[in-house]
Amino acid sequence: MTEVWPGRPFPLGATWDGGGTNFSLFSENATGAELCLFDEDDNETQIEIRERTALNWHCYLPGVEPGQRYGYRVHGPYTPLDGHRFNSAKLLIDPYAKAIDGVVDWAHDANVLPYVPTGDEDADLEPDDEDDAAAMPKSVVIDDAFLWEGDRPPRVPFADTVIYEAHVKGFTMLHPDVREDLRGTYAGLASEAAIGYLHHLGVTAIELLPVHHISDESFLSERGLHNYWGYSTIGYLAPHSEYAATGRRGEQVREFKGMVKALHRAGIEVILDVVYNHTAEGNHLGPMLSFKGVDNCSYYRLMPDDRRHYMDFTGTGNSLNPVHPSVLRLIMDSLRYWVTECHVDGFRFDLASALAREFFDVDRLSAFFDVIHQDPVLSQVKLIAEPWDVGPGGYQVGNFPVLWSEWNGVYRDTMRDYWRGFANNGSFAERLSGSADLYEADGRDPFASINFITAHDGFTLRDLVSYDHKHNEANLEDNHDGTDDNRSWNHGVEGETDDPEITALRFRQQRNYLVTLFLSQGTPMLLGGDEMGRTQRGNNNGWCQDSEISWYDWSENPGKESLRAFTRRLIRLRKEHRVFRRNSFLRGKEVRGSGLPDVWWFRADGNKMTRRDWQGGEHALGMFLNGREITNPGPQGQELEDDSFVLLCNAEPEDRVFTLPRRRFGAQWLLELSTADPTAEAGSERYGARTEVKVIARSIVVLKRAT
Repeated sequence: MTEVWPGRPFPLGATWDGGGTNFSLFSENATGAELCLFDEDDNETQIEIRERTALNWHCYLPGVEPGQRYGYRVHGPYTPLDGHRFNSAKLLIDPYAKAIDGVVDWAHDANVLPYVPTGDEDADLEPDDEDDAAAMPKSVVIDDAFLWEGDRPPRVPFADTVIYEAHVKGFTMLHPDVREDLRGTYAGLASEAAIGYLHHLGVTAIELLPVHHISDESFLSERGLHNYWGYSTIGYLAPHSEYAATGRRGEQVREFKGMVKALHRAGIEVILDVVYNHTAEGNHLGPMLSFKGVDNCSYYRLMPDDRRHYMDFTGTGNSLNPVHPSVLRLIMDSLRYWVTECHVDGFRFDLASALAREFFDVDRLSAFFDVIHQDPVLSQVKLIAEPWDVGPGGYQVGNFPVLWSEWNGVYRDTMRDYWRGFANNGSFAERLSGSADLYEADGRDPFASINFITAHDGFTLRDLVSYDHKHNEANLEDNHDGTDDNRSWNHGVEGETDDPEITALRFRQQRNYLVTLFLSQGTPMLLGGDEMGRTQRGNNNGWCQDSEISWYDWSENPGKESLRAFTRRLIRLRKEHRVFRRNSFLRGKEVRGSGLPDVWWFRADGNKMTRRDWQGGEHALGMFLNGREITNPGPQGQELEDDSFVLLCNAEPEDRVFTLPRRRFGAQWLLELSTADPTAEAGSERYGARTEVKVIARSIVVLKRAT
C-alpha cells in the first residue's frame, strides 16, 4: 500500500526532493481530487488527496522518483450551465507539469471529450462516464538538476538585437549536416551545424515558435495533419516532448536546457513565443485535457450571462482567464520558470491584447502588466507583444506600456505596400525612421518597434514577390483559410517561373525588403529561411503543415547563396554602424553641433522634400543619416560618432537619376551597396557632391560619406 503524507500546498505541481515527491493542484471549486500513478504497463494506482490548503489539493509520496508518470482525476459538479465541467472519468494533465509524456491519441477508442459526442447541439450538457486514460498524455515527475557550467545570459541590448524567427523542428529537419537522429529536435538546434549557421549569419537572438507542450486538434488528426506552429498549448511549464531526441520522461527538459546553453555559448539569445491567451481545450464542445476538468470556472473566461459558453478573444474557442489570481499566478510562475530554471532570455506573447483585457476592453493598466513590471526577474528580460487579438478593439499597435516592444504590423504593411508602389513617401519614411508616431509619446525608444516584413503567419519573403494570391489547398480547407490581405505582388507570373527578367526582379525586390528591414531604426526580425529564398509554394497559413512545405530546404543553388551572402552583408553593416540602430528617435534637426540635422530627406533632384512630395508624387526618396548626431552616449559614457550615409530608394517601375545633396552634407560619397548589383563591392564607386547617381527601377543604393 502506497504511503501518503500530507505534503505542502506550495509549490504547485510535482516537486521531487530526493526522498519523495510533493504534489499540489489548485482547484477552487472541486469537491475532491485523486492523484493517479502509472507504471510501465500503464496500470493505474489512484490515491485520494485529502489535504486542501489555500484552494490547493496536496499530498507527499515518499519514494516517488523522477520519471514517474501521473495525472489527476478531479471531482465536482458537472453543470455546464453554471460553468462547471468536473468529470472524474477523465484523466487530467497537471497544469504545472514540467514534463509531459506523449500526445493525445485521437485514434484510440477512448473518448477524451467530457460528454458523449452524439452530434446533438446540447450533447455537452450530459457527462460521459468512459475512462480516457489510455488516450491521454501523462505528466512526469522530473529532476530539475542541470549542469549549466557557468552559463550567463548574453544580455544583448535591444538596440543591437537581430531576431531570427524559427521553428525547432523545421529548421533542422532537412539539414544535411545535422545528424539524422537529431534532426527536428532541441539537440538538432544545438548542433554545431545549426549554431554555426546562425552565428555566421550574424543574428543575435532566435525567436522560437511555441515549445510549450502542444496538443493537436482532433480534426487535424482526422485529416492526417498536425498543428505545426504549436499555438495549441496544454502544458505551460513543459517543453514539447515531440521535439526531444533523447526521451520523453524528463529527458526533454535536459535537452531543452542543453540547447539554450549551446546557443548562449555562441552569444545567441533564446526568445520563446508563448501562448497564454488560450489553451488546446477549445470551446464547450472541445476535449477535456487539463484546465477544463481541474476548474473550468477559474481557468477560463466564461460569458457573464451564459456560463456554458466561453468568451473567445482568440478565435480558438476559449480565452484563458488572467483576471483570476491563481491563473495569473500560473502565467507568472511559468514565465519565471523558463527564465530562472531554463535560462531563456525573453518572450514574444501571442495575441497579447487578450491578456490585457481586465473584463472586456484592452487595458494597458491591467494586472497582467502590473505584475510583470514589478517582478525583479521578468521585468529584466525581453518582452515582445503581438499587439492584437480578434476581439473588439484588439488592434493595439503602439499602445503597450514601457518595457514592452511590439511586433509592428503597421511597419510590415507599409513596407510591403511601398515596394509595390502603393504607400506614399511619408508613410515609408515614418517606418524607416523608427515609428516615432507609435512609440515616442509614451517614453519608449525606437527598439520598441519590432520591424518585420514577413513572419511565420503569412507568405515567406520569396512567396511575397512570387504570388498575388494564397495557395493553401494542402491545408484541406478548400483554400478558404489564411488571410487574403497579403499585400504581395507576383511581378507578372503566379508562382515559379523560368522567365529571367521576372526572376531577376523578384530577387531585387527581396533585396529591397532586406535592406529596408536591416537599415530601419528599430529592432529587425528576419523570418527564418528568408535569407535563402525559402518558399511555402504560396501557402500563407502553414500552421498545419509539418512537412516539406514548412521545413527549411538546405539544398544549394547560386541564387540562394547570393541572397544569403547579401543578408550577412546587411547584418554586418548594421552591426558596424550605430547610425542604423540609434537608441533615440530622429529629430530632423541638429543637436550635437555637427552643422547638419540628424536626418535630412530629399527628392531625386537633390532638393528638400515638400509636403506634396510626402503625400503623393513618385515613389522615390533620398535619406541622409548623420553619424555625427548620435545623441546617446556609449556604455562608458563616451560620445559616439559614426560614418554618415545616404539611402537612395526608387520604388518606381523606371530608372531614376538622383542628384546628391550639396557639399556641406559630404564632398565625396562611396558606394556601400546596391540591390540592383549585389556583387558590387563597397568602395568600388565614388561620387562627388551634387553629382548624379543612376538608381535602377525598384532598387536601393546605399552610399557612405568618404572620410
